[in-house]
Amino acid sequence: MLNPRARDRAGDVSTYRDQRFRGSLREQEQLLTQSCTLYVGNLSYFTTEEQVFELFHRAGDIRRVIMGIDRYKKTPCGFCFIEYYQREDAENAVRFINGTRLDDRVIRTDWDAGFIEGRQYGRGKHGGQVRDEYRKDFDPGRGGWSKLIGLRNEAD
Repeated sequence: MLNPRARDRAGDVSTYRDQRFRGSLREQEQLLTQSCTLYVGNLSYFTTEEQVFELFHRAGDIRRVIMGIDRYKKTPCGFCFIEYYQREDAENAVRFINGTRLDDRVIRTDWDAGFIEGRQYGRGKHGGQVRDEYRKDFDPGRGGWSKLIGLRNEAD
């Protein structure tokens, strides 16, 4: 239920911290509180940059969208970064778009300290997302079975 007296948490920073951030935890937290960049996760592998732009543009003017890609295959791997021109627009995206559906998947947004070239590549062993390597269910929006299950089946 909506509570108009509840504190708005759109600008709050989550507890997640990028382990590959080059700098101190304090520097990272400072950047997160001022950032205009969002990480968007749980995208379908079939979601296009245009779809992401169309949805997130409703919250404000976007500087750019950087789609996450598989390091080796150069195919989408289920996440992206969105840079807004203003923090207020990014807060609106967190406030109104986080938890909505895109390509029949519930997407999640989180603050990012700022995109640096090279971060668009998945961090899993096989070039994609680590999370997908440990998935045990069939997920058509994320390419079917997890990479580890697929490798086991190929070995049989």
